[in-house]
Amino acid sequence: MLDRRLAAWDVYASLPMPTTSDEPWRRTNLRRFKPDNIGPSLNGTADAAVASVPDYLAAQLTEDKTGGLLVQVDGITQSYELSEELQSQGIIFCDMHVAVRDHAELVQKWFMTEGVPATDGKFAALHGAFWRGGTFLYVPKGVKAAAPMHSALWSANGKTFTHTLVVLEEGAEATFIDEYGSAESGSDALHVGAIELLVRDNASLMYASLQDFGTNMWQFNHERGRVGRDARLDWVTSAMGTRLLKAFQTVELDGQGSWARMSGLFFADGRQHFDLDTQQNHNAPDTVSDLLYKGALRDKSRSVWQGMIKALPGSQRIDGFQANRNLLLDKDARADSIPGLEIEADDVACTHASTVGKIDEEEVFYLMSRGIPRETAVQMVVEGFFDPLMQRIPFAGVRAHIAERIIEKVG
Repeated sequence: MLDRRLAAWDVYASLPMPTTSDEPWRRTNLRRFKPDNIGPSLNGTADAAVASVPDYLAAQLTEDKTGGLLVQVDGITQSYELSEELQSQGIIFCDMHVAVRDHAELVQKWFMTEGVPATDGKFAALHGAFWRGGTFLYVPKGVKAAAPMHSALWSANGKTFTHTLVVLEEGAEATFIDEYGSAESGSDALHVGAIELLVRDNASLMYASLQDFGTNMWQFNHERGRVGRDARLDWVTSAMGTRLLKAFQTVELDGQGSWARMSGLFFADGRQHFDLDTQQNHNAPDTVSDLLYKGALRDKSRSVWQGMIKALPGSQRIDGFQANRNLLLDKDARADSIPGLEIEADDVACTHASTVGKIDEEEVFYLMSRGIPRETAVQMVVEGFFDPLMQRIPFAGVRAHIAERIIEKVG
């Protein structure tokens, strides 16, 4: 692992900081990002184990009782439990440091090899050099996890580099919720993360990432899912916090008959800036991808969504769909929506769509004419806007948690 860290640092040092001259960063300017003001990453502190963590962060979010729960502060494990039933199934669920120590042969095989290599970009390399904490989930061949698993990260000192590595062997099934949060602070904070979701042939993963960092956080993430033959990946992303978020989210449909659904929800206010760069790569025939991202924006916030569906030569009979819908609640809010297709096969069904619009005053007036106060009417319209996406989330607890934050943000 030390060798990998040093190699990643060499990659980081060789790459310039992204600028608006680089196509993926054309609409996201880092001129106010001053990493030297944030300081170096530290391997946690002694008080991380007893730091106060909000109750909501690790609350039960699924109807089925959570079988594995991991709570970390600054990458240091504060509490951990794994049911005997999951252990008896041979499932490994632990923090990444324990995984490196106790399951070296598995980590060596998959850590930043197939999912997010350090060469993916400046911040992927920085993560590879300084990562600490995070979660390792391994489900053996043919095992259907008897209960969901849940990890929660709380950033206290303002510098986190957590890594999520999920591996489902052939025919395995699992549900995993990955949660992130931090308190508000007057000083800049940094999170550089990586998420690797490796779903082998005939396997099925339900994965939800819920981010609610403080608005002083700069977040840079590289995330990739790989889906094998006749396998399924249902991937949910919710983003509410950070000062600036730049995330590269890619799904690779590697095997014939593979299926992936990406559902993204974000709500920006103040001067928050969210930039989500999604890629749906159809690398095999008879594959299906379905992406729906919805965002609401208030005040002077801004969002950027750049999406691409790519079909390689020979990837015939694919079905790719992507849509991004944006709701502007104030005149100074702005959303840029840029869908794209790159098709190198001739027997495909690929569709993309994007919309940016203001709140419908007729809908608000209709509700107010029934005696509903304007503030409540606006909340109802916004909730209705998000409802089609919320219906794609199979957990009532997750839907309720997100809905509560939406109402808070609507104000």
